[in-house]
Amino acid sequence: MNDRPRHRPAEERRRRFGNLVGRKASRRLRSRGHDESPWFWLGMLGLIGWSVAVPTLLGVALGLWLDDATDVGFSWTLSMLVVGLAVGVLNAWYWVRTESADDESEEDRPS
Repeated sequence: MNDRPRHRPAEERRRRFGNLVGRKASRRLRSRGHDESPWFWLGMLGLIGWSVAVPTLLGVALGLWLDDATDVGFSWTLSMLVVGLAVGVLNAWYWVRTESADDESEEDRPS
């Protein structure tokens, strides 16, 4: 009949997943081997800036809409500005902390 070994679907998925993880890890290690030029840091600064600016602007837009839709004694725009800014700062802090932890764990590994 058929002499080929049959792979069970779970084993095949596990094998493909392992290959995918290996390729992504290899790509990440290669990208971290680059010298960090001023362009890298400029891009990093821009990424952190956008991670704060976008939630802040979304908060302002939501606040403007709420001010038009409701009639309350306080400003939704200012409230949502503060909420958006807080979300953006937490987002940037989390991202920087995660990247710093990755860098520190790589420094601890023996070469």
